[in-house]
Amino acid sequence: MTDHTSSPTSAPLVTTDFSESIPGLVHVRLNRPHKLNSLTIDLLQQLIDTAHTLRRDRSVRVVILSGAEGNFSAGLDFADTLKSPPRMLSHFIPCLLRGTNTFQEAPWTWRRLPFPVIAAVEGYCFGGGVQIALGADFRFTSADAHWSVLEAKWGLVPDMSGIMSLKQLLPIDEVKKLAMTGEIFSGERAAELGLAKAVEDPMAAAEELARQISERSPDSVALTKKLVDETWELGARRTFAHERLRQARLLISKNAAVAREAAQKKIPPKFRPRAVR
Repeated sequence: MTDHTSSPTSAPLVTTDFSESIPGLVHVRLNRPHKLNSLTIDLLQQLIDTAHTLRRDRSVRVVILSGAEGNFSAGLDFADTLKSPPRMLSHFIPCLLRGTNTFQEAPWTWRRLPFPVIAAVEGYCFGGGVQIALGADFRFTSADAHWSVLEAKWGLVPDMSGIMSLKQLLPIDEVKKLAMTGEIFSGERAAELGLAKAVEDPMAAAEELARQISERSPDSVALTKKLVDETWELGARRTFAHERLRQARLLISKNAAVAREAAQKKIPPKFRPRAVR
């Protein structure tokens, strides 16, 4: 694991460490602990750049998102973000290809990756922090964590891809309630709502899931993520077509052959680097 010991002003705002014990696992951490990992434009851009870099690395199988020193993220740092309105507005303009601006892409970029992302939430998870956590495929939270779709406190709406993520997980009345009130609720309540799974140790739970995933073909995992996401709101006929397309590719893939051989011989599989981009 990489050791970052720089001062708060010089340390990277996002750190990336490859696990030594779980093949293909990468830890990505928000790294502004002196500000409860609150979000700046620079931090959001580093998150996006980190995701793009990891996407190009065929050895990556799973990512765990977390925050440094016991907090996930206290949300947007308004003092920092608003100190240069022209810069803020420039990052508010969407990329025509992706359809997101910087604030939206920082959470949503994790949905685009060809491997699963797990959020381990402790401490504060407010506003944009919630939206980054919801950009993950799976979320574990401590029961005593503090969650809030906090934008209502500042007279705003959850615009960092928040509405899209929330409406995929919650009934419409719950989405409106959380977004309109800015209610602060516990990790236990987040689990009751269906936003996360409450566990004693979120990082340990995230690593255990990462370990299970790493034992499967990285191509099968990648195409499963793509298949579920791309068909979630489609009807049966179009879903079946996507199933056939993804399965046809896997049936002739080298990693599927590795998985079959390992299952038949009851030996640990030795997968090749991920072929799916």
